[in-house]
Amino acid sequence: MINVTVWNENRHEQKNPVVREIYSEGIHGAIASFLEEGGFRTHTATLDEVEHGLTDEVLNQTDVLVWWGHLAHDEVKDDIVEKVKQRVLDGMGLIVLHSGHFSKIFKTLMGTSCDLKWREADEKERLWVVEPSHPIVEGIGEFIELEREEMYGEHFDIPAPDELIFTSWFEGGEIFRSGCTYKRGNGKVFYFRPGHETYPTYHNKDIQRVIMNAIKWAKPAERKRPVYGNAQPLESIAVKN
Repeated sequence: MINVTVWNENRHEQKNPVVREIYSEGIHGAIASFLEEGGFRTHTATLDEVEHGLTDEVLNQTDVLVWWGHLAHDEVKDDIVEKVKQRVLDGMGLIVLHSGHFSKIFKTLMGTSCDLKWREADEKERLWVVEPSHPIVEGIGEFIELEREEMYGEHFDIPAPDELIFTSWFEGGEIFRSGCTYKRGNGKVFYFRPGHETYPTYHNKDIQRVIMNAIKWAKPAERKRPVYGNAQPLESIAVKN
């Protein structure tokens, strides 16, 4: 069974009654709920917990970390970001959702500003599958259509993805690279765009399916980690005169 930790800053839910109505248990609670129904072992963590809920014990037991943040990126402590980064480099999967593009951990792993255009105008989003053979889109049709979402537009200041899985079109005319995979060290990273807090996006079955597929894709490989540093020879080295 895959162990998943769902991290959410949990600030919109405290401040905005619209968000509380849509996600009564918080965005983290909503995501954890459908993951549990999907057969994952889940744990939640939030910003205001000790060590943001990401203690060494929690991180060491996490196969895949799901990250949602928006209002309080700067409040995430740098030492926690460094611990998460090291776990990713050691093999832990990371799924970064929506406004998590500006999180410290995503920007650290990408090495760029991760900036973009945005607009809140209740507009339609159509996420086109552009890599139909990829396991992340198993069970998904040619596109996912969301009646209302926040617009994110290009240019998205990220490194070229290892694989581009989704490209979004918005009613206002913009497009966006909405599903991007990366490998960092021994770990896998998937950025997935939809999920603005005032829309019920995480109740959409196709969105849920993509996140569950992504977790299965991102889980650590079952193998010993490579050994780094000074190494003894595997064979005898002949002494050369």
